[in-house]
Amino acid sequence: MATSSKAKKKTVRLASGRKRARQDVKLNAANTSLRSQFRTVVKNVQKAIDKAVAGGDKALPGQLFQHAQKVIDSVADKGIFHKNKAARHKSRLSAKIKALSA
Repeated sequence: MATSSKAKKKTVRLASGRKRARQDVKLNAANTSLRSQFRTVVKNVQKAIDKAVAGGDKALPGQLFQHAQKVIDSVADKGIFHKNKAARHKSRLSAKIKALSA
């Protein structure tokens, strides 16, 4: 008998448990969206840096990084990622941007 990765959850009997399950679905969707947004902004900055290294616009990564900082900080503030992880991402991206201008 093979178990699937999405095993069917048992239904909860208590009303408070059913409410918690409903809330978990909404929270999971919100957290997934924020996590996806985080990955997208980091990826966009990375792509802009790569294009700038190849001879593209060197100002674009800085502008994208300004927006990415806000998103990264908001995700960390909401507890989706640890604050140290957010700081690590910001630090690495800013180091790459500084290396462009040098």
